[in-house]
Amino acid sequence: MRKKTKLALAIAAASAAAWAGSKAFLKPQKREGKEVLQKSFPIVLAHRGGAKLAPEHTMVAFEKAFELGVDGYEIDIRLTKDEEIVVFHDEAIDRTSNGAGAIRDYTLSELKEFNFGYRFEDLDGNFPYRDQHVEIVTLKELLEKYPNMYINIDIKDSPETYEGSLMPSKLWRLIEEYDAINRVVVTSFYSEQVDRFNLYAQNRVALGAGESDVRKAFAAFTSQFGHLYHPKVDVFQIPTKSGRISLDSPKFIAFLKNLNIPVHYWTIDDEEMMKKLLNNGAQGIITDRPDIALRVVREWINNQNLNNE
Repeated sequence: MRKKTKLALAIAAASAAAWAGSKAFLKPQKREGKEVLQKSFPIVLAHRGGAKLAPEHTMVAFEKAFELGVDGYEIDIRLTKDEEIVVFHDEAIDRTSNGAGAIRDYTLSELKEFNFGYRFEDLDGNFPYRDQHVEIVTLKELLEKYPNMYINIDIKDSPETYEGSLMPSKLWRLIEEYDAINRVVVTSFYSEQVDRFNLYAQNRVALGAGESDVRKAFAAFTSQFGHLYHPKVDVFQIPTKSGRISLDSPKFIAFLKNLNIPVHYWTIDDEEMMKKLLNNGAQGIITDRPDIALRVVREWINNQNLNNE
């Protein structure tokens, strides 16, 4: 029994010594700040253009959000049959008037024939775009239309698919062609896609956290070895919870902020939750209701300015 106790004490002492040594000699490595993320105030990103105010991922939505005054857009991208990058979330296109199948099954010209506003239901329960022709949007069109907007680009095609295997290189070439390096963030649920994109970008483009990046960061935060965490992304776009784990605590936000990593939360449409996140230190709100978020953020900024006077 004494031997076991002595062994346990020795292990504990060694662990404490390792922790103290690493704490003394290793410092957290902050990410180099990217231009697109250098904001002194919380920002509002219209999720898919503001999906509860207009048909998601369409010019109707993007223009409405632009007129409201959003800081940027949070969008998803997929590759068509003829290898064009379109702005779209779902794999299937069944929310159009008569579409069936997936984005990858159609060429861009074929997709342009569908009404992508057909199934949109507004806040009053109406379907205002059923008699209109609302086209799908390419990433190229979006970059051309809004040359000064922050655009958060989420790669949806899995790296295991043909489309997903092509996407990182095609996306990089398009960003480079439109000189959009300093106004976009590239992210994906698949951390592998972010890594593959960065093989081309070489850290010149701001990168968003994938699922595995979030897990690693939170594990480091909850351990005694958070000072050993070296992030490879520039911004976290995350939900407030992952399963039973809360990701919106002020301490977790501060942990990332100390590494020069802002935290943006999605998809937040509730006014009280927006206020809570801003008070906790969130630097961005991704929302389907940019009309609400803009008002809340502006009021919050005004209150902060009054408190600092």
